[in-house]
Amino acid sequence: MDGAIAAALLMFGDAGGGPRKRKLSSSSEEDEVNDDQSVKKPRGDRGEESNESAEASSNWEKQESIVLKLQKEFPNFDKQELREVLKEHEWMYTEALESLKVFAEDQDVQCASQSEATNGKEVARNQNYSKNATKIKMKQKISMKPQNGFNKKRKKNVFNPKKAVEDSEYDSGSDAGSSLDEDYSSCEEVMEDGYKGKILHFLQVSSIAELTLIPKCSQKKAQKITELRPFNNWEALFTKMSKINGLSEDLIWNCKTVIQERDVVIRLMNKCEDISNKLTKQVTMLTGNGGGWNREQPSLLNQSLSLKPYQKVGLNWLALVHKHGLNGILADEMGLGKTIQAIAFLAYLFQEGNKGPHLIVVPASTIDNWLREVNLWCPSLNVLCYYGSQEERKQIRFNIHNKYEDYNVIVTTYNCAISSSDDRSLFRRLKLNYAIFDEGHMLKNMGSIRYQHLMTINARNRLLLTGTPVQNNLLELMSLLNFVMPHMFSSSTSEIRRMFSSKTKPADEQSIYEKERIAHAKQIIKPFILRRVKEEVLKLLPPKKDRIELCAMSEKQEQLYSGLFNRLKKSINNLEKNTEMCNVMMQLRKMANHPLLHRQYYTPEKLKEMSQLMLKEPTHCEANPDLIFEDMEVMTDFELHVLCKQYQHINSYQLDMDLILDSGKFRALGCILSELKQKGDRVVLFSQFTMMLDILEVLLKHHQHRYLRLDGKTQISERIHLIDEFNTDMDIFVFLLSTKAGGLGINLTSANVVILHDIDCNPYNDKQAEDRCHRVGQTKEVLVIKLISQGTIEESMLKINQQKLKLEQDMTTVDEADEGSMPADIATLLKTSMGL
Repeated sequence: MDGAIAAALLMFGDAGGGPRKRKLSSSSEEDEVNDDQSVKKPRGDRGEESNESAEASSNWEKQESIVLKLQKEFPNFDKQELREVLKEHEWMYTEALESLKVFAEDQDVQCASQSEATNGKEVARNQNYSKNATKIKMKQKISMKPQNGFNKKRKKNVFNPKKAVEDSEYDSGSDAGSSLDEDYSSCEEVMEDGYKGKILHFLQVSSIAELTLIPKCSQKKAQKITELRPFNNWEALFTKMSKINGLSEDLIWNCKTVIQERDVVIRLMNKCEDISNKLTKQVTMLTGNGGGWNREQPSLLNQSLSLKPYQKVGLNWLALVHKHGLNGILADEMGLGKTIQAIAFLAYLFQEGNKGPHLIVVPASTIDNWLREVNLWCPSLNVLCYYGSQEERKQIRFNIHNKYEDYNVIVTTYNCAISSSDDRSLFRRLKLNYAIFDEGHMLKNMGSIRYQHLMTINARNRLLLTGTPVQNNLLELMSLLNFVMPHMFSSSTSEIRRMFSSKTKPADEQSIYEKERIAHAKQIIKPFILRRVKEEVLKLLPPKKDRIELCAMSEKQEQLYSGLFNRLKKSINNLEKNTEMCNVMMQLRKMANHPLLHRQYYTPEKLKEMSQLMLKEPTHCEANPDLIFEDMEVMTDFELHVLCKQYQHINSYQLDMDLILDSGKFRALGCILSELKQKGDRVVLFSQFTMMLDILEVLLKHHQHRYLRLDGKTQISERIHLIDEFNTDMDIFVFLLSTKAGGLGINLTSANVVILHDIDCNPYNDKQAEDRCHRVGQTKEVLVIKLISQGTIEESMLKINQQKLKLEQDMTTVDEADEGSMPADIATLLKTSMGL
């Protein structure tokens, strides 16, 4: 039964809006308007006052002058298109100009090329029109020359500036004229001779997943196309498509968009391969010369501390990409010391004369750890901490602007860097050398506000640190690449989005196309990412073992889960919004973990009694019992239990300890903790829910286990003290942590057992949590125990998470045929040349 609910959840979760419809002109007669034809001024009504007529005429003349001014910049757009753009921007010339520049960079390139050609210079190949302009001209000619029975006059696309800005919102504009921006000529001959065969082949052999990449082609339409095969020739293709309801010639012509997008990706791949080859050649050359590598760690580093051999390799890789003018992603597995490698790189830059300023942006939970590590490893670097309240940050900004602060490095959090316009303005104005972003996977969504704001930071170079470069799909990885190398990737953002946005299936279910997508992504990331896993570089690191503990629910819990499941199943067909489906999933997850996360035992009758008794409390003597009842009604059983402990007059309504411990996972956990304590192990216990941590505290107290707790509510200043206390006081048996707050940048190597009470929908959050213990400095074998409620939605979650982890493995594993081409092999060359 849970397979059904999980399938339904996944199906609803994937349901998104289809491709946005293009804006069409209101009349097909507009197709025949000559670009150079003047447009008549509109006449006012005869009853209008003469002064109103004169004013209207004056406004029209002003608008016409703006249109003509804009047409000088973009001669390949007709006047009506430019009017549409200006209307969208309320006739503001500058705003319309910026919008068109983002959209029509290739037009400018074309105009320049044509000008050179008229001066007698030979053009190597035809320059491009912008994609929208290509479609306009193509469709104009089609409407004049109907083919194969398609006699219906086609409407011309009118340029939609909103769509243009949306598709190009991350375009930095710095790539104009690059080979990556080349397109195909829009002339009819190229369409017929160069694309007929490509379109025919594409429609003949593509999978349904590939066909849905065609604009306006739904999965249902893609299925119909596959049923019409084979298409023996061009005429047969049109004939078959015209006979099926729902299919049109638009789908045939729109194939060109997909083919062009693939060409863009292929050009990116080729360029990235060239860069990778240059890096490999450089490494080989320096290896032959026997010099050029930093075999010793930078002298600026604390001489009492030593970099591991693989960390020296990482330092040299960072130096290599820096010398080639590239930015990179250091994606070593969690626990390998990316923080230390980044600090060593800053020390290297300092010795090379680059003394900053640099910026390090980190999650709030790790800022104390970063400050400590920088001070420990490289005390020579002057560090300024940009953190605190708005008033405190205002004072820091004042000191920076007035040069009262002497610093090489600024350390701040993601929130402090962008939370206000003043914060954002500071980092736009500062001329930074390097901006380093810890936990870089927080930039996986190129459509997020955070991503857009951080893109505006004024840094010459960028470095991302992440232990999980791939989490849900390939687009997230491409978002990271676009962030570190905007000059190379921003002009191809829309193509990258469409080519890599869909979810990846398990290896045994992947089509040839999906395997090709992974291969393409691997080819693109090669020069910019370095990833090592523990098994490769830490031969002496104790192993990590995973154990899935299937926990049978208690009898009462199973009854409650089944009842909840059946109720939700009846209503699931009526749910349309993804948020509602997520709520269904959350309710099932909570019941699978503990019944007290719902309200079952405190009936409405009990709540009415309790609300009346609350009037006897001094703090509530004048309260309205109906309002007290309403407040209680939305509380969970455990919250109500805690409330009863706080107030004397409802104290008797507390839950019995048997009910608090009545959970399948608690039964299993009690036995597991008892065994671990006898063996002398120490435990880090994670949960997604802070209320679950509250209930776990009751369990630990009941069994008399000493523990500490850290969650999102713990003050940043207190966190480092709690971590130090746990690492030094060996009598503390358990460290309770919330997965989000305790899963980032915390070193807990004094524990050797990780228990995940409830797994995350994102397996990489769990991996982050696991590696708080399994990292450099660990001396014992690490055991990771995942508690899964048997026969619940958690089993489906576990299966999906395993598929997501497989995607990372596919992306970071070197194929036998490609051996020697991945960045890891550059790292191997570095290691060999350095004698490590």
